[in-house]
Amino acid sequence: MHTVTPIPAFNDNYIWLIHAKDSGGHYVVDPGDAQAVLDYLEQHQMVLDGILITHHHKDHTGGIEELQASHDHKLTVYGPDNENIKGINHPISGQTESVWPEKLDSDAKIFHLPGHTLGHIAYLIDDHLFCGDTLFSAGCGRLFEGTPAQMRESLQTLAQLDENTQVYPAHEYTQANLAFALTVENDNEALIAHAAKVKQLRDQNLPSLPSSIGLEKQINPFLRPEQASIKQNLSRHFSQEVTDDGTSFTLLRQWKDNF
Repeated sequence: MHTVTPIPAFNDNYIWLIHAKDSGGHYVVDPGDAQAVLDYLEQHQMVLDGILITHHHKDHTGGIEELQASHDHKLTVYGPDNENIKGINHPISGQTESVWPEKLDSDAKIFHLPGHTLGHIAYLIDDHLFCGDTLFSAGCGRLFEGTPAQMRESLQTLAQLDENTQVYPAHEYTQANLAFALTVENDNEALIAHAAKVKQLRDQNLPSLPSSIGLEKQINPFLRPEQASIKQNLSRHFSQEVTDDGTSFTLLRQWKDNF
């Protein structure tokens, strides 16, 4: 069994702290800010055992070196082997299906998710999905390196997970994503209800996360490009007929990039 706690960093990042109840281990996911992690560990009298990295962007990797230097024991650092990330000592190849960090209570299933970056990966530990910048609540990551087709396939892979799977993206982007989602699918009752719930949480400065795969399949336009109402709004916005799902997804990402 594992518990997951957010450590806020920068303007809108979450560094997720995983606590293994049986093994007593502590791991952080995508620690871009070492000091935020060190302060949290000191405040709660915790010892860090390792780091899980999803991709190479500095707001996800920038704290690796300082965290390693701040510990007498060597931290295990997992991450994709094809993204040139300094500090990884347990590289994950494109053929790796799972890893088992020593002080976790179960293995971490690996998902290879090109789109945001080409080597982006996610970790599924029990029913906790750490998906970096691939899947956000009501949104998805920008396509810095991959193609719309790659991102769509990556998201479809995650959408096949059990609907109770808890989703832990690396950013608090939910309200901005919901504003866009409501623009492209304004008659979605689940989306309208969730937007109201998230507003209450954020008004209290509480995280909108985690989400769940089941919820995202109801509210996230990037998991719903086949919906007729979305295609109609895309057709209207881009002044072209949108009929196939691939074009729908591509235009959704293009619209969001300029929203």
